[in-house]
Amino acid sequence: MKFMTSLVCAAAAIACLPAAHADVLAKAKESGKITMAYRESSVPFSYLSGGQNAIGFSVDISNAVADVVRKQIGKPDLKVEWQSVTSANRIPLIQNGTVALECGSTTNNSARGKDVDFAINYFYTGTRAAVKKSANIKNWADLKGKTIAITTGTTNLPVVRKYSADNKLDISITQSKDHVDGFLLMENDRAAAFAMDDILLYGLKANSKDPNAYEVVADSLQVEPYACMLPKGDEAFKKIVDGVIGGMMKSGEFAKLYDKWFMQP
Repeated sequence: MKFMTSLVCAAAAIACLPAAHADVLAKAKESGKITMAYRESSVPFSYLSGGQNAIGFSVDISNAVADVVRKQIGKPDLKVEWQSVTSANRIPLIQNGTVALECGSTTNNSARGKDVDFAINYFYTGTRAAVKKSANIKNWADLKGKTIAITTGTTNLPVVRKYSADNKLDISITQSKDHVDGFLLMENDRAAAFAMDDILLYGLKANSKDPNAYEVVADSLQVEPYACMLPKGDEAFKKIVDGVIGGMMKSGEFAKLYDKWFMQP
């Protein structure tokens, strides 16, 4: 029997590997804490207030998930720890178990779905460009032969590259570490534009030193559905996250959060 078990494991090695990080609830119960991810500049989804505390639309959702986890595992004193992530490292940190949940400005697509699981989609946006009003740039054709900034590790990179190639625009791309850095490249004239999801561009514009100096232009290149990321194959935790978001949508709490973070100064 032991020999047969070994043969089965050899034939399906992945299935026989221990799920070291897949059981978020068990890990939280044992450690007394759960680690949530936040982005430093994905306004209004997740960002730092005063350079210290993570706040935002998706931070509130993450905290609501933590409340349900507390009840589920019977630990009302469960501690929530926050881990800063970037576009480049957010998926690896979910995969290696450093982070249990990443709710922010992450696009749900099939390529990423091979490495992580996604909760239900909660926002839709698209790739556009932030520019200086004085640059007189109104569409993608106006960026022909120019340099634009895009954040490393985002879906916007391949989308813009393909559009540039298909339309023979010869756009050069310089990659930034995060969204604030990309916007800064445009502000300092090191790039003619910063291409990113339009909702994030509006957030960066609103929080800039002179919001009236910038505008968001060009047609949206494709639809980007946002969703929370969580470890692959953790059905119990995914059920909680989906239940929290779906419950908020049904109860009206989701609309209240939207009004709080998207419709207020």
